Amino acid sequence: MKKIVLLMLGLAISLMACAGSEVQNEAGSIRRIKLPMGYIPNIQYAPFYVAVDKGYFAEEGIEIEFDYSFETDGIALTGAGEIPFTVASGEQVLLARAQGLPVVYVFAWYQQFPISVIAAPELNINEPADLRGKRIGLPGLFGANYIGLRALLFAGGVEPSEVTLDAIGFNQVEAYASGQHDIVAVYAANEPIVLAAQGFELTELRVADYVLLTANGIVTNEETIANEPDLVRGMTRALARGMEDTIADPDEAYEISKKFVENLKDQDKDVQMQVLKTSMEFWQAGRIGFSRPQAWENMNDLLAKMGLIPEPVDVSKAFTNEFVP
Repeated sequence: MKKIVLLMLGLAISLMACAGSEVQNEAGSIRRIKLPMGYIPNIQYAPFYVAVDKGYFAEEGIEIEFDYSFETDGIALTGAGEIPFTVASGEQVLLARAQGLPVVYVFAWYQQFPISVIAAPELNINEPADLRGKRIGLPGLFGANYIGLRALLFAGGVEPSEVTLDAIGFNQVEAYASGQHDIVAVYAANEPIVLAAQGFELTELRVADYVLLTANGIVTNEETIANEPDLVRGMTRALARGMEDTIADPDEAYEISKKFVENLKDQDKDVQMQVLKTSMEFWQAGRIGFSRPQAWENMNDLLAKMGLIPEPVDVSKAFTNEFVP
């Protein structure tokens, strides 16, 4: 596994030359940061867009360049110290640390794991145990969809051998809509909403209703924490402000997002607003950005049970709440 990661890292570094730099302007020193996002431009990134548009990052001396390319491996680059930050989920952090990469999760953007399993209503899938004996479509045996599905199966006492997992690529909506698959693992904030808007009936099991797992957030590395703690603090403070404003005024956040998501204005506003509001359900917290230790312990145990890490890692080094505003 380490050899594979290093090969990916070499490719990613070549694709992301000059990922972070410092420039001078009239206001002084500005840190330009290329931030891997892990997905295409989307309304779900509204807090980042709001924070950029309102100048919250600029106030911290940061200029953000969003990197949506699939070729980059943000965790590998951050772990190697090639870039200071990436957006990633909790399982990626633990997998990386198990391979010796010194990445650290510093801000919990999502408080709940945003994966669901949706099923045709006639199948009567009302709890995780009902998945026993079923055929389930998902992008592949990797990533958040796979982690979330396995967590749901464990919650229902279902062994992996008791289900059939079909790797169908990232086309779960089309597979469900066409009837090719009656059960699929999806991102809860958008794909069930898109299907419902198209008139398809479904039942939904949210992973977050059954198990607490660490989801998407801001990840840095030990070197950046040691040498540039103010940069880390500025990054988290700006995003927290963007989240607060988005939650307080989703309509404003939607309008701002049009500046960053090229085709957003051409999409159904009601659907996109529902995607945003559903996403907000996964962000809500008494203290925005705070990582819950139990979520990390649960993820650690899950990855060990799945055999994705040889043994649980030291989660106390995998995350910190020191930089949460």
